[in-house]
Amino acid sequence: MKILYAIQGTGNGHIARAFEVIGHLKRHGEVDILISGTQCDIKLPWKVKYRFYGMSFIFGKKGGVDVKQTLSRMRPYEFIKGVMAVPVQKYDLVLNDFEPVTAWACKMRNVKCVGISHQSAVLHHNAPKPKVKDSFGKAILKYYAPVSSAQGFHFKSIGHNISTPVIRDDVRWVKNEDKGHYTVYLPAYSDQKIIRVLSQFDDTKWHVYSKHSEESYREGNVFIKPVNKEKFTKSMVSGTGVLCNAGFETPAEALYLGKKLCVIPMKGQYEQACNAAFLESMGIVSLRHLNTDSQLIGEWIHSSERLKMHYPDDLANIIDNLMDKHVYTGQQAGNLVSSHV
Repeated sequence: MKILYAIQGTGNGHIARAFEVIGHLKRHGEVDILISGTQCDIKLPWKVKYRFYGMSFIFGKKGGVDVKQTLSRMRPYEFIKGVMAVPVQKYDLVLNDFEPVTAWACKMRNVKCVGISHQSAVLHHNAPKPKVKDSFGKAILKYYAPVSSAQGFHFKSIGHNISTPVIRDDVRWVKNEDKGHYTVYLPAYSDQKIIRVLSQFDDTKWHVYSKHSEESYREGNVFIKPVNKEKFTKSMVSGTGVLCNAGFETPAEALYLGKKLCVIPMKGQYEQACNAAFLESMGIVSLRHLNTDSQLIGEWIHSSERLKMHYPDDLANIIDNLMDKHVYTGQQAGNLVSSHV
């Protein structure tokens, strides 16, 4: 069996989940990996067969996407060229983690494309939504990487084909400690902004993982470090709490570990606004922005409240069920027809 696994390369969460998914896919056949996008900092240990520029949102330094940079780096001709080039029709199964090149290639060729992503769950009718409606943001989630059917992941299992998060093995099986520091990942803010705010809490040690710095340095009680998967994980599992954007994988891992959690959704990101709404419904602190008037951060630091979630290790069953539903059943039906010809 030949499987194409297409992964979104904007941000690190999709790549982090791929570490677990790919191992289970390899039990079922030959897996070719495709990545599009330009904003991930994590490298996979497997060969990537296809790389495309894709459509990436460029992180800014003021809390949201840098619209000017995003638009200036758009390459529509290259995107269309990629859609026409990727040979989706030669695979028995195309799995898609919010990756647009493969999604649109499948749509144009009428090839089944199965979504396996967090984004597939965000618009579910049982998922909490922000009070402020965002039709454009909702449309992006719906049409950015369209799929035939989907397996989604969210902070809770909220309906059919919506499972709890995939927790990486190096988080699931690690020794969970509390050495008193806080781990920070806010890629849409500049280091200077983060330092100005967090240095006010001089009795708290902050480990800040930055997309904007290639070298480690220290400003008082704030330690700036380049993004590194292993070092970030080590900091998170040995810390008191996590301050991060309202993405999915990092908040989910913090909940699994029972760390104190505070999220700040990126401006103009409807998906993150939805995530923040879901987390707020679970009692997690969500801030509108990183403000120098940081009373809420101080209250969060001094609060003892934390939530520990039980997220079972059921990815193997999820992958097996996807195979049964989308590959093996079809093959059996084809063999049955052939036997009666």
